[in-house]
Amino acid sequence: MQLVALLLAFVGTISPVRQQDVRFSYRAGCPVAPADLRLVRVSYRGFDGRTHAGALVVNRRVARDVVTVFRRLYVARFPIRRLTPISAFRGSDDASMAADNTSGFNCRAAVGSTTGGWSEHAYGMAIDVNPVENPYVLNGRTLPPAGRAYLGRTLVRRGMAVSGGVLVRAFESVGWKWGGRWSGSPDYQHFSVNGR
Repeated sequence: MQLVALLLAFVGTISPVRQQDVRFSYRAGCPVAPADLRLVRVSYRGFDGRTHAGALVVNRRVARDVVTVFRRLYVARFPIRRLTPISAFRGSDDASMAADNTSGFNCRAAVGSTTGGWSEHAYGMAIDVNPVENPYVLNGRTLPPAGRAYLGRTLVRRGMAVSGGVLVRAFESVGWKWGGRWSGSPDYQHFSVNGR
């Protein structure tokens, strides 16, 4: 019984990023250097109810908070579909969202930005969780398109971010803010340090 408990215990580690971790998500001119980023490996519960190992890249300043968040989600058995650095999707935000991948750092402009300003993901200070279950609603578009089935937020289903729910509370416990509260263009998947 102790061996089973050990095998199922939460694991969270922080290490410097390797080139392969940011191969497609980092480029010259990004607002942070690879030395400012960390690879966070954590246990998570899948939609299959099993324990999985995943990873994401975040800013070194928030890495410990990110481990805290994912520990809380693990203990609460909150399901996550996939947890892989976005370089596995060649840096494509669209491909990552379509795969329902939870991700952090990606050196890119803010989606919907008219000025080309950096996304908080470009600083490693934002995480998108379960994008299909938690779509971004922007100018009448649903990102990712498969998220249309989750636009009705009153019917709460597994993996969804809802006000007062496990996911939102876990991020709020470390001072992060939820994009699901944005007026006009709610981004239900998005959590960031400064709320942008």
